[in-house]
Amino acid sequence: MYNHHQTGPAGAVLFAPPFRDPFNYNFDPLVVLGVDTVGSAIHTRLAAEGKPGAVMRTGAPYSTWFNGGIRTTSYFHNQIGILTETIGNPTPVEIPFVLDMQLPRADVPNPIQPRTFYFREAVEYSVTNNYAILDIASKRHEDFLYNMYKMAKNAIDKGNRDNWTIHPTRIAAAREAIEAAQAGASRGGENIGPRGGRGGPSTGSGQAGGGGRGGAPIAVYNNVLHDPKMRDPRGFILPSDQPDFLTATKFMNILMKAGVVVHRATAPFTVAGKPYPAGSYVVKAAQPFRAHVMDMFEPQDHPDDIPYPGGAPRPPYDVTGYNLAYSMGVKYDRILDGFDGPFEKISDLVTPAAGKVAQAPSGGGYLLSHEVNDSFVAVNRLLKANEEVYWIKSPFSASGKQYGAGTMFIPAKASTLAVVQKAAADKGLSFDAVASKPAGDSMKLKAVRIGLWDQYGGSMPSGWTRWVFEQYEFPFEVVFPQTLDAGNLNAKYDVLVFVDGAIPERDPSTGSGQVAGGGGGGFGGQPAADSIPSEFRGWLGRVTVAKTVPELKKFVENGGTVLTIGSSTSLGQHLGLPIRDALVETVNGASRPLPREKYYVPGSILEARVDNTHPLAYGMPPHAMVFYDESPAFRLQPDAAMKGVKPIAWYETPTPLRSGWAWGQQYLDQAVSIVEAPVGKGHVVLFGNEVLWRAQPHGTFKLLFNAIYYGGASSPAGSRTTDQP
Repeated sequence: MYNHHQTGPAGAVLFAPPFRDPFNYNFDPLVVLGVDTVGSAIHTRLAAEGKPGAVMRTGAPYSTWFNGGIRTTSYFHNQIGILTETIGNPTPVEIPFVLDMQLPRADVPNPIQPRTFYFREAVEYSVTNNYAILDIASKRHEDFLYNMYKMAKNAIDKGNRDNWTIHPTRIAAAREAIEAAQAGASRGGENIGPRGGRGGPSTGSGQAGGGGRGGAPIAVYNNVLHDPKMRDPRGFILPSDQPDFLTATKFMNILMKAGVVVHRATAPFTVAGKPYPAGSYVVKAAQPFRAHVMDMFEPQDHPDDIPYPGGAPRPPYDVTGYNLAYSMGVKYDRILDGFDGPFEKISDLVTPAAGKVAQAPSGGGYLLSHEVNDSFVAVNRLLKANEEVYWIKSPFSASGKQYGAGTMFIPAKASTLAVVQKAAADKGLSFDAVASKPAGDSMKLKAVRIGLWDQYGGSMPSGWTRWVFEQYEFPFEVVFPQTLDAGNLNAKYDVLVFVDGAIPERDPSTGSGQVAGGGGGGFGGQPAADSIPSEFRGWLGRVTVAKTVPELKKFVENGGTVLTIGSSTSLGQHLGLPIRDALVETVNGASRPLPREKYYVPGSILEARVDNTHPLAYGMPPHAMVFYDESPAFRLQPDAAMKGVKPIAWYETPTPLRSGWAWGQQYLDQAVSIVEAPVGKGHVVLFGNEVLWRAQPHGTFKLLFNAIYYGGASSPAGSRTTDQP
């Protein structure tokens, strides 16, 4: 597939493959070689037609690591994906003089002189690219088709035998073993076996010990690089008795939409000594799109892309850690040996079977798990229908079954059963019944009016948040800066949600209001009001420290809840909360952000410790995978606890990385990711990490969902405590 895109690198006309390293370790080498072949055909035809200015590899940041773009996901499906980035505009543009783009080299073979470049030329370059691809495809169509077959066969073969995917952590472990062997040899002994991994600089080349032609001890290759314990799984099993099997089902549907074969157990079975219930999902590695299977289940291990010792990390094109099995929070087992069982292939997307609804006696009610994301669909429907919903604060048992903190209780009225039964039928939710409300403290939820920030021209994080709200049936309306600045917000909203990029650290025009916390703002220009239709002029404007923040402060002090994500957590410092930036250093007595040479964590999955006894984290496991993308992280000031400011999630170790790349991750040790703070009569929640990033991390959705209802929840009459934990 071919994706025409814009714009090209400065000093050039366009980028075309080959791409720069790293490429993903999961897909077949025929993929990257095929991409290079087609990309070279593009460059060759451009040069032959006298069209200079095409660059490749290090001429631009594009790589083949990430699985998620329309051209990159093709790599994991045995296809060639081509991307070109071309300059051009309906109005002429200037090609600037960039000195590094003037010296011919492998990645810039045909430089272009600085000049005016016209839109017609951009079209002509694109047409040449099309003809180059069509030409090589017509001449070598049998090769391309055969290679697709060969890649599919290779994938099936790998899934049917022991296989090792070599990635940077394995190389680091092998290098450590080689250095240990060299040290042992100098002492008259040798000790080669599985060792650690990445984490420190190497003192040796890893090339000694192989005789006159160089090389390392072959035992390292056999025992470390191919350690039997580190071989690839033959498949994955997702037990049907996991807490949120409905989200696991969504994961399976995502895989099947991408062409992955999924099986389901028709009866209980045992694999590797572990029993599994009927209905469990099975995904075997021996299938044509094995690369996609591995990329969705196994963690990404991005290399340390440092151009020279002591240099700053080179940013990736997109994120570096994204495997859905982690970010969606599903439970699964990696099976290292071949296995089989009473499995049937699922032929179509799975619609969950209707859940069970137990009969609630008069005066009793229903219990609903807080661990299931789709439970919030039921909550939203129940509140819309004026039914009552409570969160039971403490764990309890009923009818021999254990229920966790935050379990939802719905009193049974004459009108309740119809709402509950429809949720069970539509979403597969199951409702237990009890004769009376469980003992202990509880929180009564109320319907809330949600305002979701957006801006003229749109915000991608806000758009994804809107989509998530729609899927889980949260009632909301989009709110723009002019409405926020007008004040009287408590009359319109109970909860305001600000995604990454909404609230600035400072106002660009004055430089005032500088705060800590990191993150990016992304404040671009906007059109003049008279240049757009009148119905959209009310969308113009930006959130400002000078004008908007005081209105938000009034809103919270009067009982509202403000939820902030990513860079918008700067609101915490604007409001004077007792927090500080965790990602700073002191130089000559002054505090400054950690330089990239010391700390850089692009989009990756980290592990956080979660206080799931707090209502904001009801239904969460004690340790959760969270998505982190150069996100803020905090330290609480000594007086934070006295002021009621609480950490909800934090990074418990100096090595929280689980998938992706985290240079200098030790700086996150004990840093707080999520903070809850009372302000006046209301609440502010700071989500440093991206809890809804591109609507993918289902495992952290409920953190935001809980926060939406938490601020307005109250303890009913007779409860022993207030609505706070």
